[in-house]
Amino acid sequence: MATDPGSDSHVEQDQREQSFLSHLAELRDRLIRAILCVLILVLVLMPLANPLYSWLSRPMMEKMAEVGAQMIATDVASPFLAPFKLVCFMAIMLSVPYIFYQMWAFVGPGLYRHERRLALPLLASTIALFYLGTAFAYFAVFPVIFGFLTAAAPEGVTVMTDISKYLDFVIVMFFAFGAAFEIPVATFLLVRTGVTTRRALSNKRPYVIVGVFVVAAILTPPDPVSQTLMAIPMCLLYELGLLFCRLFIKEEDDEDAPGQAVVPAGKGPSAPP
Repeated sequence: MATDPGSDSHVEQDQREQSFLSHLAELRDRLIRAILCVLILVLVLMPLANPLYSWLSRPMMEKMAEVGAQMIATDVASPFLAPFKLVCFMAIMLSVPYIFYQMWAFVGPGLYRHERRLALPLLASTIALFYLGTAFAYFAVFPVIFGFLTAAAPEGVTVMTDISKYLDFVIVMFFAFGAAFEIPVATFLLVRTGVTTRRALSNKRPYVIVGVFVVAAILTPPDPVSQTLMAIPMCLLYELGLLFCRLFIKEEDDEDAPGQAVVPAGKGPSAPP
């Protein structure tokens, strides 16, 4: 009994549609889980909103106390909205590992084994480096920046920072330093995917250093201290990315080094009989 080709095509189309709908349903479920995680953390952190803001503003408050200044709230709702905004930001930051886990659980089954072996360490490194960048900004950069800015105020000018403006500045700095600390991952991916080579990146080191200082000048306040505090770690992280490429990627290092004679096939020393 002959099989109708048209019925087979309809069956295959129905299977593709069902597979697509099942993937959409799974994506929806994982997005809902990620959003629920953020909302739960917002509810948990809400009673700690004011202590969290006091902790976040400590680097600025300590420098302002030395010159007899304090922070102010210029908007009517700022005393509530600024800590609430900080709580939402902290909830998202703390949810990042779980959000990335949901992304991995959705994408991971469709990857090949070697792709999973590469993607999982890169994912963990991305999260760890972002957290490391924000910690470096808070503990190492903020005290220096705020000390410089408060000391640079002209005579007769009292430094009085608005709490909302301070929070916006801190969040931007967190994202800037968190993104800057992803340089090793970006360098590794560029070499691993074949976009460039480690040797090419090493040869372009002077241009990269100039570009790093330009980017740091754009992302940081207009003072040389904060620019230098961002640019130097970025240069070191660039070198770290090149080191990872050298250790874990076999590429042009296995080829003929510069100056080494290349022997064409069939023209080398004859093999012993």
